[in-house]
Amino acid sequence: MTTYALSRTGRARGFTLIELVVTMVIVAILAAIAVASYRSQVLDSRRTEARTAVLDLAGREERNFATSNVYSAVPTQLGYTGAAFPVTVGSGYYEVTVAVVAGVAGTPATYTITATPLGTQANDTQCTSFSLTSTGLQSATGSNAANCWTQ
Repeated sequence: MTTYALSRTGRARGFTLIELVVTMVIVAILAAIAVASYRSQVLDSRRTEARTAVLDLAGREERNFATSNVYSAVPTQLGYTGAAFPVTVGSGYYEVTVAVVAGVAGTPATYTITATPLGTQANDTQCTSFSLTSTGLQSATGSNAANCWTQ
């Protein structure tokens, strides 16, 4: 009967438990960083969609004003479906509303367009809503409101 023994110079091949645990910890840290970065980028892309929708709606209001000399609060007159505002835009993460104030006694008519978040986008605390007036004043609410229109 022959017995085999490992010599002192021979070593079993493979990974130790400590090496595997260290590798798993490193992978977990990298995954946590990647997921947080991904979520931030998704929120930012949805904000871009909201800003684009607000600017597009402002352009439609100005076109309507150029042809009929009034701003409209009716979505169908501006090319949207639905009987009244708010209207969901883009991928459904924001809704836009238009508030029109008719000009009285020499004051010009004005409008304010506001985009507010829906669903999971409502968890975005940096830029919660976007507004644009007929004078071109851009504003936003949230913890990073000063930079919401420039991102």
